[in-house]
Amino acid sequence: MRSKSAALKEKIYDFVNDWKREYSRSPSLKNIADEMGVSRTTIYRYLLEMNEDGQGLTYDGETIETRELNWGNTYLSPAKVVGSIPCGEAALEEEYVEDYVNLPASLFGKGEFYILRAKGDSMVDAGIDEGDLVVIRKQQTATEGDIVVALDEESRNTLKRLGGFDDEGNVILEYMNQEIYPDKRITVKELIVQGVAEHVIKKL
Repeated sequence: MRSKSAALKEKIYDFVNDWKREYSRSPSLKNIADEMGVSRTTIYRYLLEMNEDGQGLTYDGETIETRELNWGNTYLSPAKVVGSIPCGEAALEEEYVEDYVNLPASLFGKGEFYILRAKGDSMVDAGIDEGDLVVIRKQQTATEGDIVVALDEESRNTLKRLGGFDDEGNVILEYMNQEIYPDKRITVKELIVQGVAEHVIKKL
């Protein structure tokens, strides 16, 4: 294939990125052709060559991906920000939706998430400070060592490390602040897991 114009390749690449940022999908051949002022056949040939030259664009005949915007970093998981959760004593559950955000799968993975604003200082050793946004994967199961959103039998919730069970079979929820709450824990007879903390978003 005869080498194509480097300037037009750059324009196509930039247009594809701009389109994907705005619409979260690949532009069609017609979209690109109309913008570039050339035929769809010309764009098709350019995309094939750009796919082969290893410069950061891939084209499979339908989907166009770039180094910056590809399946891994454009797949978004919707999540709602649902107010505060105490990192201390359990409190009555009150869900208040503050906002809705989209989380890129390349950073957070795929799944169903929600985001809670941390309140209190009982989880600082886990890197969770008051005011941080904690990304919770919504699920009803957890393993020992996970940081969980726990809802007990009295419909109170809290964010704690799941510490296993005591000799009486009660569930152990551990504080993670050895300076202020050395070895402090709470136990509940029945625990309902509402999710597992996977990421923390904080201001610098």
